[in-house]
Amino acid sequence: MKFPFLQSFIFLFLLVMSTSNSFSGILPVTIPDTTVTKKTEIDTSAIDSTKDKRSQDMVMLWSKKNAVGVNLNEVAFVNWNAGGNNSISALFYGNFERRFKKKLLLWKTSASIRYGLNAQEGRELRKTDDEISLNSTYGYRKDSTSNFRYSAKFNFKTQFADGYKYPQRDKAISSFMAPGYVFLGVGAEYSAPNEDFTAYLSPLTEKSTFVLDQRLANEGMFGVTPAVRDSIGNILVKGENVRTEVGILLTSSFSKEVFTNVNLDTHVSFYTDYLNKFGNIDVDWELKLNLVVNEFVKANIGTHLIYDDDVKFKEDTNDDGSLETLGPKIQFKQLLGVGVMYEF
Repeated sequence: MKFPFLQSFIFLFLLVMSTSNSFSGILPVTIPDTTVTKKTEIDTSAIDSTKDKRSQDMVMLWSKKNAVGVNLNEVAFVNWNAGGNNSISALFYGNFERRFKKKLLLWKTSASIRYGLNAQEGRELRKTDDEISLNSTYGYRKDSTSNFRYSAKFNFKTQFADGYKYPQRDKAISSFMAPGYVFLGVGAEYSAPNEDFTAYLSPLTEKSTFVLDQRLANEGMFGVTPAVRDSIGNILVKGENVRTEVGILLTSSFSKEVFTNVNLDTHVSFYTDYLNKFGNIDVDWELKLNLVVNEFVKANIGTHLIYDDDVKFKEDTNDDGSLETLGPKIQFKQLLGVGVMYEF
C-alpha cells in the first residue's frame, strides 16, 4: 500500500532538518546545498579589553592607606636602691584612609582608633588613651588648575570605654558617646599642589554634642542642658542628651617629611558658635613627629591641646571624697612611644 502524501511529508521534513543550523550533523542525510552562507563571528577580545580597562580605571580612581601598630613602654626593677614600681604600658592604634579622585572631584575619608592601657605593680589597670575618629571630605573644583574646592565636611569623634578621675573608679566622668561630637558643614577648601597643606573654612557648620549617659546628662556635662531638680535634689525633668550649635569652623593640616625619615604631621581646628558666646573659640590642635627606624619599627613624639568652654572639669577640692564640678580648663597631652607598625 502506497502513501504518497506521507512519503512527501517525510522527505520535506528531512530536508528542513538537515539544513537547520541547530540540528546540523544530527541526521545522516546529505542534501546538496547550493546557497552560500556567510558565518559572522563576534570578536569578544575588544569587549574583554574594555572591561579590563574599566576595572583598571576604577582601581586608579581609588587609593588607600592602612596602618596598625602598638607602642610599648616597660620598666622593671630588681633590688633597685632608688626604688620604683614595675610597670608596662601599651598603646594600640590604627589609621585608615580612602581617596576617590576623578577629574574635578575628590572624596577623602579617614578613620583613626587609639586605645592605651597601663599596668603598674600594686595598682589596678588604668586607661591611658582612648579615641574613635572619623573624617570625610567631599570637594569639587571648577577647573583643573584651581587650588580651591567647594567642600562638604563630616567629622565624628568619641571614645571606646569609661573614663575616670583616678584613683576614683566609682563613677565615670566620660563614656562611649558621652561625649560624642559630630560636625557637619559646607564651605571652601584650599589645597597646595602637592597636597601637603590644606585649609578649610566653613561659615555654616552644625556641631552636635551627644551625652547618652543619663547620669552625666543630668549633671549638665559637656554643655548639655542639665536636669531640673526640686529643693531636695529629686529630678523633675531629665537632662538633655543632645546639644546642637551652628557656627564657623576653620581647620588646617600640614604633613611633610622635614628630614630624612622624619615626618611632621599637624592638624588644628577652631570653632565658634553664632548664638552662644560668639567669639569664644574651641581649639583642637594635634602635633606629631614620626621617626622611621626601619620598615616596621617606628618612633613618635606628639602633643595634643584642647580647649572647649563646654567641658567642665571635676575635682575633689575639699577632700570629702566627692568630685565637685568646676569650670573649663586647657587639656594637654604629651606622647612618646616606640613600637612596631604594619602598613598595607
